[in-house]
Amino acid sequence: MSETTEQRPSEETAVTPEAPETAESSAAPAETPSRGPLGLIAGVIKTARPRQWVKNVLVFAAPFFAFSKSTDRTGLLIDAIIAFVAFSLTASSVYLINDAIDVEADRAHPTKRNRPIAAGIVPVPVAYGAAVVFFLAGLGVSFAASWQLAVVLGVYEAVQLGYCFGLKHQPVVDLAIVGSGFLMRSIAGGVAGGIALSQWFLLVTAFGSLFMVAGKRYAEIMLFERTGAKIRSSLKKYSASYLRFVWATSAAILIMSYCLWAFEIRQTEHNSVWALISMVPFLVAVLRYAVDVDGGIAGEPEEIALKDRILQVLGATWVVTLFLAFYL
Repeated sequence: MSETTEQRPSEETAVTPEAPETAESSAAPAETPSRGPLGLIAGVIKTARPRQWVKNVLVFAAPFFAFSKSTDRTGLLIDAIIAFVAFSLTASSVYLINDAIDVEADRAHPTKRNRPIAAGIVPVPVAYGAAVVFFLAGLGVSFAASWQLAVVLGVYEAVQLGYCFGLKHQPVVDLAIVGSGFLMRSIAGGVAGGIALSQWFLLVTAFGSLFMVAGKRYAEIMLFERTGAKIRSSLKKYSASYLRFVWATSAAILIMSYCLWAFEIRQTEHNSVWALISMVPFLVAVLRYAVDVDGGIAGEPEEIALKDRILQVLGATWVVTLFLAFYL
């Protein structure tokens, strides 16, 4: 499930790309690195957000679904790992630039002022320089897989920077950009291994991302209406009814696209009934998560996934059925 960490509804500072996936920035203030050369290096690494790289596992989605008896699985796995590393480095460059842009706002924030750049441990020019290094490193690594992967990373970087420098204040555009980060990760995994991506696979990824993003925004609006908590200024341009319309529409298209994709899998070389069975846990999981969205408690999707045991069981069952569909 959107490039920087998300703030909670009680914060009115600028949001950052791929916000729906993270909550690290709103946690209790962590100990910042000490000053000096070692502190500077540690500060750059912390700002690069290595813990956020976990979201880049989406690059393995396309290779997983492309495996078959005739597939060079070792080569495909290596290309996927290359895509993971390249995407992680590129995403870190966006984190550095975003924190450099928001340095003044972060310094006025009770917890974000402890971020290395806001705390003065990492000078703004150094942050920009490190961002360039991370981005070039990501591009360099990507060419080990394919030049198409480098193109995807370039597009991703341009879109996320556009978000950081102002597009995050544009209604609808911000939702599309946040969701596009997940879609590009899936595409990256495909182009790295030279995989022809199914149209249904792309639709599932795109509308699944939009469903999560709109649901998160809707939960924040509901919290604001119930408690009066502060929300980011860009979110004030939406109404609860509009966001509800977006996530409901996204959920409908997501479910339809997945079912059509499952039928496509069933009719291909896999010819497995498990693809059809996978529709059951997938549908129930989406509807289960929609309950949280409708109740306005989906502000942190990752927390729901970690706490909802039934949702975890449904997710595990879905993965198992897909595994059986492609590998049995």
